[in-house]
Amino acid sequence: MIGRTFILWRRGQRSRDRRHAVTGVSDPTRTLRIMKAIQQELPLPRWGGARKGAGRKRKSPRKNVQHRPRKKFRQGALHVTVRVRREVWNLRTHRCFRALKRAFAAGCEKFGYRLVQFSVQGNHIHMIVEAPDVVALGRAMKGLEVRMARSLNKVMSRRGPVFADRYHVHLLRSPREALHAIRYVLDNWAIHGAREKQIPPEGPDPRCSAWPDDQGPRLVAKAQWWLLCVGAHRAACRLGTPKFAARALAI
Repeated sequence: MIGRTFILWRRGQRSRDRRHAVTGVSDPTRTLRIMKAIQQELPLPRWGGARKGAGRKRKSPRKNVQHRPRKKFRQGALHVTVRVRREVWNLRTHRCFRALKRAFAAGCEKFGYRLVQFSVQGNHIHMIVEAPDVVALGRAMKGLEVRMARSLNKVMSRRGPVFADRYHVHLLRSPREALHAIRYVLDNWAIHGAREKQIPPEGPDPRCSAWPDDQGPRLVAKAQWWLLCVGAHRAACRLGTPKFAARALAI
């Protein structure tokens, strides 16, 4: 009896050992719980290449305006700059400026857009404009650029694009910023002369909107919103330049 009991006990012990051994090896949950995760750090690929100076070279010496969606705004005053290509004539010549005047007269007020101030330089044009939103700004600027391109191509007896890149736009947010932008646009002729170490000219630039011209159609529209009508004038009086404000904002 004792021998039979010992044999049964021994069989049960072997069965439990076998069951524990199998469970310890084949149980995936227990195996994953015991395993320790080891993360390897792999170098990620970088876009653009590792060489210095890799990529497509820029054709123009100046950095182009990035092709990104323009920031939205409502009833904004803006500083807009457009640049022409190298093969286009000097815009300050009599024939080119006369062609631009026709384009300004036809497109200075469209879709709620108003061209308030402008200054024509040799290869670029500065503008102070008012626009109700970014859609109206884009439509009006596209129409104005088409008019300017057609007029200039007719003068130069050529075909093809006139402008080097899309127009650059900066939203004016405060009266002082608006005043500084107007001064920069109307005095841009003197600023370029100072950079080239020339004697700064006296009086308004004959190729800007501050030059008195009573002959022909009106080239600019009158500002209607507070920032350019009131805010810039108050900033000029506060900074001690009321004469400039009267000359610049009386157009």
